[in-house]
Amino acid sequence: MTAGVALLATACASVEPAALVAGPEHHAAVPGFSFADDTFAFPNDIRARNADRDDLYANYCFVMARGLRQFFAFARFDPGGPQLSPDAYAERVREIAARPPWDSPAAAAGRVVIPGYANLREFSTAQEPAVKAGLGGRFWTMVHWTNWRVVFPVQRGQQSTEARAVMDEIDAGHLVQLLVTNWPKPELNHGVVAYGYRAGSRGVELEVWDPNDPQRPGVMTFESDRGRFEATRLFDTVPGPIRAFRMSYSWLR
Repeated sequence: MTAGVALLATACASVEPAALVAGPEHHAAVPGFSFADDTFAFPNDIRARNADRDDLYANYCFVMARGLRQFFAFARFDPGGPQLSPDAYAERVREIAARPPWDSPAAAAGRVVIPGYANLREFSTAQEPAVKAGLGGRFWTMVHWTNWRVVFPVQRGQQSTEARAVMDEIDAGHLVQLLVTNWPKPELNHGVVAYGYRAGSRGVELEVWDPNDPQRPGVMTFESDRGRFEATRLFDTVPGPIRAFRMSYSWLR
């Protein structure tokens, strides 16, 4: 009962729009994060676009979005170190994936060392099966109770408050995992990671890593005058209004 009340309050909170400020020359990004280096090389496959394949790595967007944050916060790469076996690499990935993504980033001495590779992009290119095995299954991420907030209406100001919180998290140096949806349209119920923002012609543009598209950054726009998000450039998604919610930023949410 308590969990249900908390979920309803999160989805339907009525808050006056927060002031969203991004000057024309302003660009903020998480320090040290590189899209080219700190993201997975392989995609989350889209089942509807690959109906003839039975070997898909599909419906893992929440796993990959969480994993990206965990690697950035808890892993350290040692390109000069000796390479390990695939099983040993998978075990190190499991150790990284076991840490709560909302914990503070670990100091160098407390990070899990990945020897033989310079960064996550290089590692996940060469050791794709081991990385996937270490990240684990998708079931609990798909049925987590916070996912159900996509079916609740949002009241005036809620998405403005969410946008302000995302900007504040990025300003504080944190990657922000987002659940994005255009429900009830059965097109987008997906996880992405925001790592920067800038001023755009219609509001604040969030730079996001989209697990479905490892090759280029995605863009979500918060339209300040309408108080809503738009899927400006998300892979295989028609541009248009969406809702966004922060995800996995505490043990409850």
